[in-house]
Amino acid sequence: MSALYTSLFADDASRLIAAGCFVLTVVLYFASKALYARFRSPWLTPLVAVPAVLAAIVMVTRIPYAVYFEDTRWLMWLLGPATVAFAVPIYEYRALLKRHWISLTVGVTVGIVVAVGGSLALSKLLHLSPELQRSLMTRSVSTPFALAVSDKIHAPKDLTALFVIATGVCGMLFGEIVLALVPLRTRLARGALFGAAAHGVGTAKARELGSEEGVVASLTMMIAGVVMVLLAPLFSMLPL
Repeated sequence: MSALYTSLFADDASRLIAAGCFVLTVVLYFASKALYARFRSPWLTPLVAVPAVLAAIVMVTRIPYAVYFEDTRWLMWLLGPATVAFAVPIYEYRALLKRHWISLTVGVTVGIVVAVGGSLALSKLLHLSPELQRSLMTRSVSTPFALAVSDKIHAPKDLTALFVIATGVCGMLFGEIVLALVPLRTRLARGALFGAAAHGVGTAKARELGSEEGVVASLTMMIAGVVMVLLAPLFSMLPL
């Protein structure tokens, strides 16, 4: 009987910790968002600051990942509706997009092929495991699309999400440096750069540059995701 009580107490404690992790994640997100709006430091963006703080807290308190993910998995579900919401500004600027849809489609397709090929070449050079190679293949599209592709190519979802977020953060942090070195003066090119290279995170950064850049980045991100999903059956046949 005492063992049963101990087990029940442990389950209740695990649920409380999981709920606390959910609340802590949301609070840290809004706090980081407020700080970033005030100071505009790239290191204060929610996708940089919040994971760093959460990782430190989880490591210090020794909270198992399964316990942390028990309730916070619902935040991952919100990525789908958030991606669909990008369709609103796209509809508002549909006239602009109709004029450039060919260049955007061709550019995104070439970009995906180059990104996947580069990831595979680097992973082969470093002799990475097949699981890492499959996860790296999906890093160039937004998380909801990448997770859908990972199901088709049998890639670990946790690694996929990690590589996608890391790619987005790096694209956001170094995108402006690239723009300073490469004179892309048109709004179309600047927006496409962030949308293709850093997907959702890059789109948020592009919107800071201008509404038109944000719209183009949104469209580029969505086209990249759709093309990646369509090409997934071909990627699954690649020898790893």
